[in-house]
Amino acid sequence: MHRWDIAPKEAVALQQRLRERLVFRELQKTPKLIAGVDVSYEKHGDLFHAAIVILSFPGLEVIEESCASGRVDFPYIPGLLSFREGPVVIEAFKELKTVPDLAIFDGQGIAHPRGIGIASHIGLFLDIPTIGCAKTRLVGEYNEPGIDKGEFATLVYHGLEVGTVLRTRKGVKPVFVSSGHLVTIEESRELVLGCSTKYRLPEATRRAHILSNKIRIESQSP
Repeated sequence: MHRWDIAPKEAVALQQRLRERLVFRELQKTPKLIAGVDVSYEKHGDLFHAAIVILSFPGLEVIEESCASGRVDFPYIPGLLSFREGPVVIEAFKELKTVPDLAIFDGQGIAHPRGIGIASHIGLFLDIPTIGCAKTRLVGEYNEPGIDKGEFATLVYHGLEVGTVLRTRKGVKPVFVSSGHLVTIEESRELVLGCSTKYRLPEATRRAHILSNKIRIESQSP
């Protein structure tokens, strides 16, 4: 869809163009296979490890796992994460034998300064519904949701609803859920909650996080 070796200024302009291509609509059917996506790397290193874990839904049983590693030279700039992690994530998707119905990313969807976080950006490449489920807020304002699992608050940015602040476990910090591509905000919240068990992170991205960290640790072993 585009090359990755571009300057940050070009990347910003590209995001603004790609944002117009995002589509938000209700799913035609409940997904049966949900992929979780996570990337791990050394804090000051350039070797990135992407992991994808596909789970059945709603059973949350592991169907397939894949991973890919690669060196990245795009600088760390808030709001341009997809240009660092995107190439290795796409390589990991190429390794899959199974095509997921939907993917949840450890990152942002449209809750982003230019409305196109990594879940949205890669969703355009994959042409499947995608959701961003981030551990921290990037943009927007909200009221703290109630403490019980399933309670939520609307995330608003520049007067527009861009996502949900969702409590996935009682008394634990909420996660920040936003549509990536081809799915609504409400469905994104419901699916992340449906993937949540006894942990803060939904099972899809939690398992992908464990796998990406395992790959990173193994790569550092002598």
